[in-house]
Amino acid sequence: MSPITLILIAIGLGLAGWLAGRAKAWSFQKADPAVRPVARPIYHAWYVAVWVLLPLLAFVALWSFIAPQLVTQSVLASPGAANLPTFGFEREAWLAEARAVANGNAPGVFNEGAEALVEPFRQAISHYSLIGFALTVLIGFGGGAFAFLRVRPDFRARTRVERTVMIVLLLASLVAILTTFGIVASLVFETIRFFGMVSPADFLFGTFWGPDPMSNPDNPDGSRFGAIPLFWGTLFIGAIIAMIVAIPLGLMSAIYLTQYADPKLRQWVKPALEILAGIPTVVYGYFAALTIAPAVRDLAVSVGITSASSESALAAGVVMGVMIIPFVSSMADDSMAAVPSAMRDGSLAMGATQSETIKRVLFPAALPGIVAGIMLAVSRAIGETMIVVMAAGASSNLTANPLDTMTTVTYQIVAMLTGEGSFDHPATLSAFALGFVLFLVTLVLNIIALRVVKRFREAYE
Repeated sequence: MSPITLILIAIGLGLAGWLAGRAKAWSFQKADPAVRPVARPIYHAWYVAVWVLLPLLAFVALWSFIAPQLVTQSVLASPGAANLPTFGFEREAWLAEARAVANGNAPGVFNEGAEALVEPFRQAISHYSLIGFALTVLIGFGGGAFAFLRVRPDFRARTRVERTVMIVLLLASLVAILTTFGIVASLVFETIRFFGMVSPADFLFGTFWGPDPMSNPDNPDGSRFGAIPLFWGTLFIGAIIAMIVAIPLGLMSAIYLTQYADPKLRQWVKPALEILAGIPTVVYGYFAALTIAPAVRDLAVSVGITSASSESALAAGVVMGVMIIPFVSSMADDSMAAVPSAMRDGSLAMGATQSETIKRVLFPAALPGIVAGIMLAVSRAIGETMIVVMAAGASSNLTANPLDTMTTVTYQIVAMLTGEGSFDHPATLSAFALGFVLFLVTLVLNIIALRVVKRFREAYE
């Protein structure tokens, strides 16, 4: 029985508990109108429903993990598994094919040896589905009966329900924090392993990047793990070229839409501008590779630069800048629109022109939101991969020439983690070190942005 079916059963039992708890709470007043329960019937209903749903959802989550393991162990103990390969990919393929056929997801098996496992899988799946159904019903009725028996006129159901909701909200808020800690912990652990094989100095200050996944992992060549070209490529494409395109265009569009544009025109232009944020990055990548990169190369050749490549940092940076314009313009637009109109009207009343009011009043007052939008755009550009893959190339060049091919940290992370490389090899572990350094860079940028925002927010609030 699938987890979705068990969840639906849990919801049905929870609804039944809700109705039963509400009916019992109403019966108190019907039996004796003078009785005034300390909680409304709706809270008694939710109290019973919570005691049905929460244990059931926890059980379904646990059962969805345990049941497949139990089914597999049951099949392995059956006579049909006598000819199953002992280890390796073939063994897993046989089991996967037989399970797919037993679940009805495949018409037949590809390996003849897996045919003998289909019927044991069907029997095991049916057996443990019945067990899962029985446990679901038993846990649901047990939790519902426990809560239902506690429903009395003097029972403070509202306090219990609100406390439960508060705990659920707290756990939901902790998910993001725990996820962040988990990501950081995994990066730190693997980075420490990498630095145990390669010197941090070679990695952080080396100028040549060329890991060899086929080299001896016990004696790696640290000089091949110099990440300076990757860091420079990431900053050059995402934080320099892209920002040169995105910041002026984003700010000017925001100023026009908030201060000069007709309201009817703004209703059309602003959503059209924000559509840029919803275009898939692979579309931007194709546009950069098929349109912008050849145009940049042809333009360079027309002015006498014969060394221009069809893959360049300039093409990737320009398209990336266009992609992140909505991040800058939307935040700047909202920030300037939120500035009190009294500040703008006071400036105009003192004789300042509209341009002077924008430059000396609105822009400084909206600076915290503008900085937040720019930092969001920088983070988005630094983490972009697809445009770099399709337009900038894969060569790790340490150069300031925007017409040369260049690569970034994110592209190399993908390159190192895809394929069949061993996670004990320094070439694969270098991806975690690159991710950790990129995380630190992004963290520093966010800290700087928060300090800027705090300083100017204190001045204008």
